[in-house]
Amino acid sequence: MQYILEFLGLMAVFSIFIVVPGADFAVILRQSIVHGRRAAMMTGLGMGFSLLFHISYTILGLGLIVSQSLFLFSLIKWAGVGYLVYLGIKSFRQSGLQVKDVEITEEDRKPVSVWRCLATGFITNALNPKPVLFFLSLFSTLVHHDTPALIQFSYGIGMATALVAWFAGVSTFLTVKPVRDRFIASGKWFNRITGAALVGFGIRLALARATD
Repeated sequence: MQYILEFLGLMAVFSIFIVVPGADFAVILRQSIVHGRRAAMMTGLGMGFSLLFHISYTILGLGLIVSQSLFLFSLIKWAGVGYLVYLGIKSFRQSGLQVKDVEITEEDRKPVSVWRCLATGFITNALNPKPVLFFLSLFSTLVHHDTPALIQFSYGIGMATALVAWFAGVSTFLTVKPVRDRFIASGKWFNRITGAALVGFGIRLALARATD
């Protein structure tokens, strides 16, 4: 019963965390509109793997080390800032979407591999140091210190599954034809808005402190 209550408590907080739009959502939004449902879902799966990565080292105690090390926090933070700004500028500079094939540039016209989508999702989430602090505080508050690491990791699997399921639902909604056509019709403005959002998230991350 203790483990069930811990898991339900974690999921209650985490459910609120995942529905708040952030850099992950902006990337899923763009993948859905530009490359379609399959690419967006694979990107979401990559984010799920990244979440397990964060939870794993949090359980092992490395999260505490990172949260207390300004150097490690800054290293991860600035790598994440660079990646988000890169994605944002790339999006902002692209021309309007084409209704016929939904691609933007010659590079985007090439089929997007599953591995590239997984990597995009994983890197976007993994290079954000905020999950380190989020999961560290979440597990230290809601999970008893006597809970076995294997049980804690099973909590992580449940949370990662919820994240992937949420983004799968978002991807499905965004790729419904009327919704997708509306985004496509916005063309260049869609690129600029999502690009500006990604750069904005990068700036927000740049201003983050390990003690926030």
